[in-house]
Amino acid sequence: MAADSDKKRPGSANGADRKASPTKPRSSATSGLMSTVFPIPFVLLLAVLYYQLQPPAPTTCGTPGGPPVTGPRVQLKDGRHLAYHEYGVPRDQARHKIIFVHGFDSCRYDVVQVSPELVEELGIYMLSFDRPGYGESDPHPSRTEDTIAFDIEELADSLQLGPKFYLIGYSMGGEIMWSCLKNIPHRLAGVSILGPVGNFWWSGFPSNVSTAAWYVQLPQDQWAVRVAHHAPWLAYWWNTQKMFPASSVISFNPAVLSREDMAAVPKFGYRTYAPQVRQQGQHESLHRDMMVGFGRWGWSPLEMENPFPGGEAAVHLWHGAEDLIVPVQLSRYIAQRLPWVRYHELPTAGHLFPIADGMPDVIVRSMLLGDE
Repeated sequence: MAADSDKKRPGSANGADRKASPTKPRSSATSGLMSTVFPIPFVLLLAVLYYQLQPPAPTTCGTPGGPPVTGPRVQLKDGRHLAYHEYGVPRDQARHKIIFVHGFDSCRYDVVQVSPELVEELGIYMLSFDRPGYGESDPHPSRTEDTIAFDIEELADSLQLGPKFYLIGYSMGGEIMWSCLKNIPHRLAGVSILGPVGNFWWSGFPSNVSTAAWYVQLPQDQWAVRVAHHAPWLAYWWNTQKMFPASSVISFNPAVLSREDMAAVPKFGYRTYAPQVRQQGQHESLHRDMMVGFGRWGWSPLEMENPFPGGEAAVHLWHGAEDLIVPVQLSRYIAQRLPWVRYHELPTAGHLFPIADGMPDVIVRSMLLGDE
């Protein structure tokens, strides 16, 4: 019976072999199917991540589905448009022509409000414009630390401002003044730099200076700036995600406002045009500003030579000592390093000092007449 039982065992040739048959190798078709199916979740995850990291296309003004064009614009040589705003005496009657460059999260209407009395006294014509991606000016995805200077020069030529003009730049617009001093000094009659953003990675800053300035920022701003510099491709995601606090300036965190800034905040209630600032999308305005401003520059303002060795123009640098948005330490050191810069530090002022009552007149009079 035992022998008969052995004979009936499946896989046994002679009934004596009790070893289990070896496992059949997986067919090449099955193996190929598994290798194709296995990474699908991973690929889907990558696709989702990629989608989340990509900023939406800007809603450019004047294009189908985009915001309307409501003010005058000039077309640049590369086809982009810059929207502008004029006030003061007519440009053909002006004795002093000034171009104002606005700061972060602002537009052409956020210009220093020089009094009508000073405008008439000194014959001032003031021109402001929306920087690329803001308001009604076309985005410039290839923007660098240098390109804005040539935009300004082309704007001035389009409006026939003449061979020379004055510049005032505030905050992120103040940082742009260094680019203008480097690239178009021959066009400048004078420059005022107000509360300028500084790049912590500019060569020439001692580590103790940049470190002290770095820790004036809120931790969330340290991260936002770090991302803008080291991983600009993450700037859109970082400043729109909800897991971690993003830029405090973008989110209007009052913790970055000094006492004097808080007193000035009600003036922003009159910004009826505020929705226009970001209307083309946050990435090509706010995030691009951060990516360029805190990015890897090909040169450093701290290494600049005097652009006006003959004294043909003056450079004024203004900063509030209580500025919690743009640390004053960087401006202090730049003024020490560049003796041709005339430094004005306001001991109790914060970042919003240019909108304080009477301050625009002080700034403009100092630039035009040399008053201290």
